[in-house]
Amino acid sequence: MTDDAPNRSDSLERLLAVMARLRDRDGGCPWDIEQSYETIAPYTIEEAYEVADAIERRDFEGLKEELGDLLLQVVYHARMAEEERRFDFEAVAAAIADKMIRRHPHVFGDESVETAAAQTLAWEDQKAAERAAKAGGGNGAEPASVLDGVPLALPALTRAEKLQKRAARIRFDWPQALRVFEKIEEELAEIKEEMAGKERPVKLEEEVGDLLFTVANLARHLGVDPETALRGCNAKFERRFRWIERDYAARDENPAEAPLDELEEAWQRAKRAES
Repeated sequence: MTDDAPNRSDSLERLLAVMARLRDRDGGCPWDIEQSYETIAPYTIEEAYEVADAIERRDFEGLKEELGDLLLQVVYHARMAEEERRFDFEAVAAAIADKMIRRHPHVFGDESVETAAAQTLAWEDQKAAERAAKAGGGNGAEPASVLDGVPLALPALTRAEKLQKRAARIRFDWPQALRVFEKIEEELAEIKEEMAGKERPVKLEEEVGDLLFTVANLARHLGVDPETALRGCNAKFERRFRWIERDYAARDENPAEAPLDELEEAWQRAKRAES
């Protein structure tokens, strides 16, 4: 299969050459030369979010641009690694191609997978085997865990869902969504209890965290991505709040000076206008 694969395109070669020139200490860009993995990482995360945003808005011209920005991040990190003689872009591309072939034996091998759900299970099994192999290659101080490999840098709601999915693989999970509702009520009661006692912001933060973690679990049981759901809720809130601002501006009034019950009525009007 790989024998017939084409060479990298001229565009990709050009991009790699552009990055090498930017990082060249003899005449390159001072800002690019000063960057490190740590300083570039926040941009990498930001670009991934901008890709997701373009997809949600169905902005395909924007998606093309954002994918280019994300690709630049990969090229940037690979270039820094190449300068340190760790690996290069070719090694990155080869490694992911090898991984995709390894994790799709039903496409590139003799195994058979009939449905997408079956492939998801096979994929997770393969990942678990790879994590166990990595742990076995270490010093043995820490045994392999089903939670290995869930990145700390993920958004908290996304990471909560992924941790819960991993735990569910060994049946550490509620059997149905209704049980999660009971846990949510328990967590709410604990928050109310803390609020009624002496002010302990650290404990309150912990209890609110427990509630959010449980809500993420409910979303998982209902087949809802919590991060996507919250982004949608944020967008809805923004639309309705901006409607209120425009409504007051049209009457040459300031919403900041309005009483709360009036703002609540304006909110209800915004909801009706949206529906």
